Amino acid sequence: MSVPDPDRDPEAVLRTDPVMAAVIDRREPHPLDPNPDEYERLCVSIINQQLSTASAAAVRERVFDVLGGEVTPEAVLAASRDDLRSAGLSRTKVDYVENAARAFQERDLTREGLADYTNEDVRRELTRIKGVGDWTARMYLMFVLQRPDVLPLGDLAVRRGIEQLYNDGEALSRAEMRAIADPWRPHRSLASRYIWAEYEA
Repeated sequence: MSVPDPDRDPEAVLRTDPVMAAVIDRREPHPLDPNPDEYERLCVSIINQQLSTASAAAVRERVFDVLGGEVTPEAVLAASRDDLRSAGLSRTKVDYVENAARAFQERDLTREGLADYTNEDVRRELTRIKGVGDWTARMYLMFVLQRPDVLPLGDLAVRRGIEQLYNDGEALSRAEMRAIADPWRPHRSLASRYIWAEYEA
C-alpha cells in the first residue's frame, strides 16, 4: 500500500476514488464551524446524542436560553438541574454536561491543550469523561480540533451514506467501510463531510 502524501490537495486525493469524485461534483462538504468554543461544542455533541437533527436543535436552543447564551463550564454548574431538565435534557444528559464541565475545569481540553496529542490520545482523554463516548470524541476531533483524518463510523449518517454510495444501500461491515475509506487518507474528515452532505441532500 502506498503512503499517502499529506501535501497533496485534499480534493485531488479524494478524486482518486471515482465515487467520491462524483459526490464532490454534486455537493459542497458539510460546513465546519470556523471558531467553535470547545466546551460549547462538546455540550452540543452530548445534546445531539441519540436525537434527530430537529429534536436536537430544539433542545439545544432551550438549553442555551437557560444558560443565557453563555455555554461555559461555570454556567452549566451554576444552572438549576430542574431548569436544564425542563429544557429537554434527560437526567443522564444533565449529568453528562456537568461531568464535561468539571473535566474542562480540571484539565486543558482546548485546542492548545491537546495540540500535541495524537487522535488516539485525544479520544482516550475525552472518553475518560462519563457521557463522552467514541462518537462524541470523534465529533470533537473533527469539528473542534479540525483534525484532517477522522473517520466517524459511529455516526449513523456516515455509515448509511457509505452504504448508499458504495453498496446500493445494503449493509456493510465496519471493516468493509474502513477498506472503502482507505484511499481517502489522510483526508477522511473531509470525505466524511462530503458523505454527510450527500446523505442529507
